[in-house]
Amino acid sequence: MEIPTRKPLRLWPGVVIAVVQLLLRFALPVVVPDAMVFGLFGGPICALAVLLWWLLLSRAPWLERVGAVGLMVVGLSMTSRLIDKSLATGAQGFLFWFLSIPILGIAFVAWAVATSRLPDGIRRATMVATILGACGVWALVRTGGFTAASFKNDLHWRWLETPEERLLAKPTNELGALPPAPAAAPTSEKPPAAQPANQRATLPPAQPELKTPKKQLMAKSGNEPPALPPPAVATETGADWPGFRGPHRNGIVTGVRIKTDWNTSPPVAVWRRPIGPGWSSFAIHGNVFYTQEQRGPDEVVACYKLATGKPVWAHRDAARFWESNGGPGPRATPTLSNGRVYTFGATGILNVLNAGDGAVVWSRNAASDAAVKTPGWGFASSPLIVGDLVVVAAAGKLAAYDLATGTPRWFGPDGGDSYSSPELVTIDGVRQIVLMSAVGAIGVAPSDGKPLWKHSWPTDTRIMQPAVTPDGDLLITSGDAMGGLGMRRIALVHGPAGWTSEERWTSTGLKPSFNDSVIHKGHAYGFDGSILACIDLKDGKRAWKGGRYGNGQFVLLADEDLLLVVSEEGSLVLVRATPDQFTELARVPGIEGKTWGHPAMAGDILLVRNGEEMAAFRLSPEDS
Repeated sequence: MEIPTRKPLRLWPGVVIAVVQLLLRFALPVVVPDAMVFGLFGGPICALAVLLWWLLLSRAPWLERVGAVGLMVVGLSMTSRLIDKSLATGAQGFLFWFLSIPILGIAFVAWAVATSRLPDGIRRATMVATILGACGVWALVRTGGFTAASFKNDLHWRWLETPEERLLAKPTNELGALPPAPAAAPTSEKPPAAQPANQRATLPPAQPELKTPKKQLMAKSGNEPPALPPPAVATETGADWPGFRGPHRNGIVTGVRIKTDWNTSPPVAVWRRPIGPGWSSFAIHGNVFYTQEQRGPDEVVACYKLATGKPVWAHRDAARFWESNGGPGPRATPTLSNGRVYTFGATGILNVLNAGDGAVVWSRNAASDAAVKTPGWGFASSPLIVGDLVVVAAAGKLAAYDLATGTPRWFGPDGGDSYSSPELVTIDGVRQIVLMSAVGAIGVAPSDGKPLWKHSWPTDTRIMQPAVTPDGDLLITSGDAMGGLGMRRIALVHGPAGWTSEERWTSTGLKPSFNDSVIHKGHAYGFDGSILACIDLKDGKRAWKGGRYGNGQFVLLADEDLLLVVSEEGSLVLVRATPDQFTELARVPGIEGKTWGHPAMAGDILLVRNGEEMAAFRLSPEDS
């Protein structure tokens, strides 16, 4: 009797699916950068299509069909229990599945093609090895996060040291182990339960500590420091770059003109220095600057010399925040005012330090005070100084403290999650603090935090800052975990019956995710996804779109109509801030790695950083 031969596998459907998956993931975003979402979700969908091909169309023996699918389920399930925390919690817990399922599908198709003419025994043995290998390899790696624009994962073997661990292991680490220091006394009779102990660094012999620390500024029960004269407005700080996004918290630089021909006069790296992880930007005054970073179990506020990058002093709190994509460390930027530096940590610690030597003036835990939980990406609000108050956003709830004593003065309404910072603006002649949160935007009175108005525009989360147009309207943005959704212009009017808000237009011409925008000469400049764009303030219509800089940040050199962009990959770029067309003037390498922080400027010095490195560049001034 003749034994029937097995029909050859029908391979072409699986090959087509695998090719489509690769095109969606890698080719389509090159042509249409905003289409990355199709590649992201296309992978699991194509993997499901691979399973349907294998079960229904492949002609494989039913034992192989069912056995392969069952082995995939078991392999993925078992691996999910062994993976590193960075994979298990990344992308709201979906990162492992977004990475492993598409790779498993492609590996399985490759196995089917490569072994189609081999004996059944070899085919089945290699099938088992392929499935278990494609699943199990993820138990051996960790991720340092992924770029927001391209979903490029920073994958490493999980047993290798992280950049932070390598930094801490260096024998020349000036901000290394610190001797214990007395904790700052609380400013209330009953301190918050999460109040951490505060420590101040002593420097190595090569960098001696500043003399005569001002211990009299330490907040003590019954011996509070004298109140400082309140500044007339929040921007009167005497600092070159007092904090988040510059003197007016709007990312606009005036009084600076630079050479734009970077072929002959490129930015010159003055110094480079490794730094602990975190997404803080800089505050600059004179010959020093301040930032925040993570060093092992401690959250650090550090002061460095502007000319050399060498440390001057460091303050530590026993606190550590971590999430998979952003990694560990603080998210907010220090604020300088009247000889003090105000910082807000990722777990809610609000510190007020003497800017000269880091001595603690007072410290609070705003998360405990405001009774809010740490949001998923950590507290990210940069402190705002308003008169005799310092105001932070504890997620979507504003919290105001007395500058001199740290006594809580008022708390605003709870707006849900927010990673935005409070903004001091004047609208219709009334000074007010604006905060964007999950519910929309709200304006409150600085004196007592009472709401003046609310504009509802619900979303999952908000990160960006509002901006005031020259004629007094407000630009706000909306986004979610997947990216930006659009920009809206609202008119706020103060009448006899109170405040009203009216939507003038909503535009999808600018859809920033967490990249702040600027207003310049009747137009708004910002990011539409990962591409720079310009829209008209009159109607929100896009004037141009161009340049792929990922989820970068920029400052506006207003005197020269220039955007100085730091791309998500760390490049330095010059782009014309004019509405006629997109024009990139120059691009040079800056720093390496995922770069999300805002750049800062002091004269012709540009400071940039990411979670591993910071650097200072000197920009050639334009000839007089």
